[in-house]
Amino acid sequence: MKVLCWNTNDSVLEHWNTVCPKGFELVQSNSIETSFSLINQNEFDYCFVYLDDNEFSVKVEQVVEIRERHPLLKIIAFPHLRSQSAAIRMLSKGVNGQCSPYIAKEQLKLVLSVVDSGEIWGGKDFIQQLIKQSSTSVETSDDSMPFEGVDLLSEREVSVARFIAKGLANKEVARELDVTERTVKAHLTAIYKKLHIKDRLSLALLVKKGQRSQEDNVVVNG
Repeated sequence: MKVLCWNTNDSVLEHWNTVCPKGFELVQSNSIETSFSLINQNEFDYCFVYLDDNEFSVKVEQVVEIRERHPLLKIIAFPHLRSQSAAIRMLSKGVNGQCSPYIAKEQLKLVLSVVDSGEIWGGKDFIQQLIKQSSTSVETSDDSMPFEGVDLLSEREVSVARFIAKGLANKEVARELDVTERTVKAHLTAIYKKLHIKDRLSLALLVKKGQRSQEDNVVVNG
């Protein structure tokens, strides 16, 4: 595995070299410009980005830019200080995960496994927290508002999608619909396939995007 490491912190880079699985080749970059140049000249499996406190918000946007220009590259951000707003920005734009810069070896192995399977890594509880936080920005509770791809889903799948967008865990959705948790997971698998998305955060953001669009239309037409 070849990993581009945009990282100017030698201590963090040394740690990554220590905890990365055997066979991983780490290539260091010191700037966004060098990163793009290296990506264009090589085939990388991953891009690790260390986000220090210096121009943090600028670097967050640069991570998003890498994602937009190279949609197939697996990108994991390693912020020095965690920021929920930065996490929402990066993960909602398709960044594959974020972790502590000094992540343990076994934990990194788990992260890579999750990302390789097509899921977002942020920690299960953290992802759920992001969904709940983003749901508070949508004022409406009107469950009739459509979202992109809603016509592709069954009535039960639409209900599951809306509960996920409200921040409910699978067990809570199962309780609301009086079904088993396994059934909820099966519905989610079908939803992801039909809507061409990978995870519950992407689903929640898709549903909320539809709600916001409807609210904007109400404001414009009101």
